[in-house]
Parts: sequence; C-alpha cells; structure tokens
Amino acid sequence: MVGNGMLPTGDLKVPKAFHVWKNFALYSPVFPIARIIGSGTFKTLGPDERRAYDAPFPNRKYKVGARAFPKLVPVTPDDPASDANRKAWKVLEQWNKPFLTTFSNGDPITRGGDKYMQERIPGAKGQPHQTLVGGHFLQEDSPVQFARAVNALIAGMES
Repeated sequence: MVGNGMLPTGDLKVPKAFHVWKNFALYSPVFPIARIIGSGTFKTLGPDERRAYDAPFPNRKYKVGARAFPKLVPVTPDDPASDANRKAWKVLEQWNKPFLTTFSNGDPITRGGDKYMQERIPGAKGQPHQTLVGGHFLQEDSPVQFARAVNALIAGMES
C-alpha cells in the first residue's frame, strides 16, 4: 500500500512544487516542522497537534534528517538514488499480491502518482483504490478513511 508516495527514478519530470520544497528544506534559515505539516494539510492543526509535531525536534540539530530527505529524492536519471528505485520498480512490476493506492486530491507533488502505480503494478488491478480529500498528510485530512483502507487491505490479506 502507498499513500501519497512514489519511487521516482528521475526519468520523468518532477513537479515544480517538489523543487520548491527541496530548496526550502536545504536553504531556509528556519525549519518550523508543525508549520510545514500544516501547510501540507487542508485542515488547520490545533495547538496540541502543532506541539506534538514539533516535540521530536527541540532544536535545529534534530531537524537534519528531515531537511536532508528531499535531497535524497532522485530528480535526474543519473542521480545516485535512481538505480535503486529502478530496481525497486522491476520488483513492483512483477508484484501480484494486493497493492492499494490511497492518494489525496490536493497534494501538488504526488497527485496523479496513484494512476501511474495502478498501471504498472499487477497487484493493483481490481483493488478498491481511493482518492481521499486533503493535502499531503493523509493522517490529518482523511484519517478515518485512510485507516479504514489500511485495515481493509490487511483484513483481506488475513482471510
């Protein structure tokens, strides 16, 4: 199962929104985790939610991994991470076990990736794929629907 995710190889154009995010992560002098999460949701995070998202990152040294992550995403065919993702796609293109996509209608970076995966992964055929309402963070905008999709997939695999 994948929700608002992808395995880019750098062979396809990456949305402009990703480049903006990558540059922000690399160069912004501040990196406000809760505000970043909030900007990727349709809902407004409450004070307790913002504190919870900020809690693991008490100062800038704890944010190094979160800041580095976008740089690890391959955006050109010769990127060092491209080969590993191509190898992963070779496996996924043979994947016949159930594979479900739950993407949102409002993520400017991953929107449309669900159709791409459904076409390339055999196990995606016939699954109850869902387009959820929201931005990038499904757990915030469509938590119940997202959890139900995960639980239904697991229940179907157990029977």
